Amino acid sequence: MSETNNGNVKQKKSLVRFFREAKSELKKVTWPSKEQMVHNTLIILVFIIIVTVILSVLDLGFGKLFQMLTSLFA
Repeated sequence: MSETNNGNVKQKKSLVRFFREAKSELKKVTWPSKEQMVHNTLIILVFIIIVTVILSVLDLGFGKLFQMLTSLFA
């Protein structure tokens, strides 16, 4: 029974140590400013829109091509 309690105590201590170290590491992070976050978010949204348009055009083109090929050989 004492081995089980000893194992639980070690697990709790290691868990506490993990969170303490994680908190310490997060204090070292240089967080972006609000302006940087807004700017980066806008860049990502524009990129997503561009990729969406490109994929939509490709999908439409391949769909039309497939329709033409199936009507040609059917």
